[in-house]
Amino acid sequence: MPLFLLFSRLALFLGLAALAAPALAAPACPLGAPGTTQRVAVAGTGRSMLIHIPVGVRHIRDLPLVFLLHGSTSNGQEMLDYSGLAATSDHHGFLLAAPDAGIPAGKGFVWNIPGVPTVTGAVPAADDPDDVAYLTAAIDWLAAQKCIDVARVYATGLSGGGRMTSWLGCVASDRFAAIAPVVGLRAGNPSADDPQRPDPATCQPKKAVPVYAFAGSDDTTNPVAGGGAGYWQYSMATALARWAELDGCRIGPQIFTVSGTAEEQIYSNCRGDARVAGRIVAGRGHEWVADNEAMWTFFARYRR
Repeated sequence: MPLFLLFSRLALFLGLAALAAPALAAPACPLGAPGTTQRVAVAGTGRSMLIHIPVGVRHIRDLPLVFLLHGSTSNGQEMLDYSGLAATSDHHGFLLAAPDAGIPAGKGFVWNIPGVPTVTGAVPAADDPDDVAYLTAAIDWLAAQKCIDVARVYATGLSGGGRMTSWLGCVASDRFAAIAPVVGLRAGNPSADDPQRPDPATCQPKKAVPVYAFAGSDDTTNPVAGGGAGYWQYSMATALARWAELDGCRIGPQIFTVSGTAEEQIYSNCRGDARVAGRIVAGRGHEWVADNEAMWTFFARYRR
């Protein structure tokens, strides 16, 4: 047999063998059908969370992820229903995760922010569930399943969930591309010496954190001007200024009118192209005052 014909047959055989061999397929994202909300067990944590899969996505793979953190004594389902963010998820194609906090309280749960009393007045104990570890484990698990893009993970939350969102910026800045607390922006615990200032030792992010906060001017639970419960005390403007300092912002604060009822205080020219902004909505109280479209537009600017 001519040598060239032998090599041709050998190449054909090897090609057919390769086609017949089973491929090492990437793991399938186990979240369910687009347009549905599923309760998913997060491997290795013993806990689960609700995840909304956006309608219309052809492949649940490498999607952005937004954590939506409920207020104190609430739960993930109530937060999903209340915020309206599932519709924003459907429109823009990001996964929306609504977990339950780890400490039971009232008819729901409260978040474990070490050293900070919850709304029950109790400081989380050493053996209470570690919510930061739970949320970062969820990121790792979803990434391992190829469901999410780890460079595009974001967090928002209401009230106690807003304070937890702020805490994630302080202690897990390497895992979140941006945060957007709603009626809950903090920049560390109130200082024991001067509660009108944040304690610098309690918020030391590893990298610049883009921040977009929302508040209502008439909030009496977490007042924009400060005061209120022991975990609150310093003002929203003080929290924004501290985040601007942490992010190395060189311009601001600048005040912009957004609408007839809202204005924003913005710091810019920050490290890593971050920006720190706070929107105050006139006449609104302790409620979901976020502009969901504006929030997502802000998130979409940033990758970790």
